[in-house]
Amino acid sequence: MSRTTLEEAWLVLLTTQSTNQLPDKNLLYSSQTNQLSGRRGVAALVCCAENQTACSLEGICSSSSQSIILLRFSYDKETSTLTLGVRPFWERSNEERDNLSEALKTLKLSSADSASDSVEGCLDCLLKALAQNNVETSEKIQEMGALAMMPALLSAQNSCTPKVANIIAEVAKNEFMRSPCVEAGLIPPLVQLLNCKDQEILLQTGRALGNICYDSHEGRSAVDAAGGGQIVAEHIKSLAESTDPATGKLLTVFCGMLMNYSNDNDSLQAQLISMGVIPTLVRLLGVHSQNTALTEMCLIAFGNLAELESSKEQFASTNIAVELVRLFRKQVEHEKKEMIFEVLAPLAENDVIKLQLVEAGLVECLLEVVAQTVDSDREEDVAQLKTSSDLMVLLLLGDESMQKLFEGGKGSVFQRVLSWVPSNNHQLQLAGALAIANFARNDGNCIHMVDTGIVQKLLELLDRHVEEGNVTVQHAALSALRNLAIPVVNKSKMLLAGVSDVVLKFLKSEMPPVQFKLLGTLRMLIDTQADAAEQLGTNAKLVKRLVEWCEAKDHAGVMGESNRLLSALIRHSKSKDVVRTVIQGAGVKHLVTMATSEHMIMQNEALVALGLIAALDLDCAEKDFVSSNLVQVLHKLLTDEHSAPEIKYNSMILVCSIMGSEPLHKEVQSLAFINVVSGLRSHENKTVAHQASLTEQRLTAQS
Repeated sequence: MSRTTLEEAWLVLLTTQSTNQLPDKNLLYSSQTNQLSGRRGVAALVCCAENQTACSLEGICSSSSQSIILLRFSYDKETSTLTLGVRPFWERSNEERDNLSEALKTLKLSSADSASDSVEGCLDCLLKALAQNNVETSEKIQEMGALAMMPALLSAQNSCTPKVANIIAEVAKNEFMRSPCVEAGLIPPLVQLLNCKDQEILLQTGRALGNICYDSHEGRSAVDAAGGGQIVAEHIKSLAESTDPATGKLLTVFCGMLMNYSNDNDSLQAQLISMGVIPTLVRLLGVHSQNTALTEMCLIAFGNLAELESSKEQFASTNIAVELVRLFRKQVEHEKKEMIFEVLAPLAENDVIKLQLVEAGLVECLLEVVAQTVDSDREEDVAQLKTSSDLMVLLLLGDESMQKLFEGGKGSVFQRVLSWVPSNNHQLQLAGALAIANFARNDGNCIHMVDTGIVQKLLELLDRHVEEGNVTVQHAALSALRNLAIPVVNKSKMLLAGVSDVVLKFLKSEMPPVQFKLLGTLRMLIDTQADAAEQLGTNAKLVKRLVEWCEAKDHAGVMGESNRLLSALIRHSKSKDVVRTVIQGAGVKHLVTMATSEHMIMQNEALVALGLIAALDLDCAEKDFVSSNLVQVLHKLLTDEHSAPEIKYNSMILVCSIMGSEPLHKEVQSLAFINVVSGLRSHENKTVAHQASLTEQRLTAQS
């Protein structure tokens, strides 16, 4: 705001006539003559109360230089008299600034132990100025070095102490003032004040420390060094049982202080956990359930602490599940439910707490939310539906909690979740499919679900999402089918139900998560199922797609599963037609590469498949074996001391199988395989040693 004298300023007067129209004139005000005159353009708006004979008015006026002032005056409607009541606001503002400056000067001159009216008056002036304009007043306080006076004023501990702490709390609302507060040495005397009994001092001190800690590394470190966190934690523990309203307010401030103190700081959060803060906060939630502000602060604190893995054990030792579910049942507002959800989600990652939440009745609450929001298009309802169904799925990740809800396949919760699959709501379809995938984590559950027709529900769901479908739903449904296909007795039933045909419809998918689950589902289905393996293995379109995905270096999971399925088609079918299809589809080189995988199980699967290729159609595969350096790969596997016994055994089997090929035989001879194999005759694994003897005999006979 300009401090220069304004030559003139524009004023538009809005009268209190019943028509409430602007007057005919625009009046020009000159601050030099204190007079109104003339007509000149539009300036700004003046407000006037209606139906009053005399009104106090405020007018915002601007000059051609764009300076702004605020005039105060009175207007008498009966006489149409306009009287200026006070000086322009810019002059009054200077006066107020002068008063603030005087107050700060007086404060600096006063003795620290003084509780005189002058000191208290100065503090009142500062608080009033902070209430009117916190930022400018804080800047002035810093500019005049008043923060340096505060430690002495705090240490005096007299009637002024709460006001001093209040001033610090107000000043520390500004980010730019937090470091200066620390540098001025305010933390030690503030922490010292935490030892007093006066509730007002404790309240203002808690506010001051909390505001200084907010998003401030320096503030948190200083409070930590002074032991502030420990003292506040002890206060909360000692006051937890009190239901006095004033105590509730103090507890809210202290919880907020600890939240600001530890937010986004793992070491300080761990410190609070070691102090036993979690059981205390859970107790607060129970005792003060009617105190909205305090329960909200507890929830925010839980949200911070629950992210830390070390907190889960402490939470599990409390009745947090019961308290949160009880609190959740009471809530009607979306925001409050969201706050509780934000605590439940990280806590529900712990299996013990999962079971506690299920036993406390959380699932019933979640199902109720789903029922209330499923048909709504409101953004907040859609969000609640997603959060509730996601949390439901999370609870099913625990073995005990999952089995409790499954109830032998007859549980009401299990039945409700199944009803989500045919829903028209994508979120419920997703949650339903994921829930089935989670229920399908042991053979007994899988067998029961397949026998009760769940596969058909999943296939119908997938059919609805073939063309430009929802990727997450596709992924979830395929995950469920994959898990259901694990028990041997389910495979033939699922194949008869047409699972492979529906799954193959997603071969064209370009989404890696869908590709990954598709491959896994087919691999599980054909395990020990020779006919199905042959049928799929002779599907040139499928083999071609597998070979493409074997080269998906950007997606290791897809690449690995493609190789494994390619190998499985050969291993489970043992069919020359399948081998020929894989060779013609250029799949051999990928199986050779797979034999060098860092995963032993993949190495072994590749070697067995390559052995079958060599045994069933060596002539056709010879060229690919040579170009993919199969012999060099086998030599490396046999000479590598880290190779597992199974790898060495199957490598020697494969060496014997390729000896019928002249170019491969020559390579084996050139690399002196006989010496390598001879050394393996003394291998500690008897099976390897025996195969080494047989292989040596074969190599010797054909040398």
